[in-house]
Amino acid sequence: MGNLALLDWVQICLILTLMYLAYIDLRTFRLPDVITYPLILSGLMFSGFSKLGFISFQDSVIGAALGYSALRLLNLLYRLVKKQDGVGMGDAKLLAALGAWFGWYSLPSILLIASLSGLIGGFIWLQWNKQSHHSAFPFGPFLAFAGIIELLWPQTLQTLLLSKLA
Repeated sequence: MGNLALLDWVQICLILTLMYLAYIDLRTFRLPDVITYPLILSGLMFSGFSKLGFISFQDSVIGAALGYSALRLLNLLYRLVKKQDGVGMGDAKLLAALGAWFGWYSLPSILLIASLSGLIGGFIWLQWNKQSHHSAFPFGPFLAFAGIIELLWPQTLQTLLLSKLA
């Protein structure tokens, strides 16, 4: 029972941290390194040194590396085409943190949830602030939302999609 209570506290702290990052990004368009780096490190440590870890340490390391690399590469490609950044590196660090906590195999569903909610939320954000579709909006809140979904209901999309195929 003691382990269950500790795991619940870890989940609560992770959710609160993701909600705080979403709030900061909504207000400032920044995801501070002082929060994202410790979130990456704590995900790696939780997986590597705790019996309660959600995933193996290897999956955590690969998840962090792939999470950061995916958005870094996407931004590089966007910059080559548009001559400006399309994704902030704070978003890449947040995805690296989510990869560290949930593993590399959770990244596709996290990105899909974040992208779909970002399309809807971004449209609402731009309309609410009376801005054009060329204006920037923060993506971090949608990554945080997707991370919370992955924490509370792991691999929901795979289950839904695979059940339709069977």
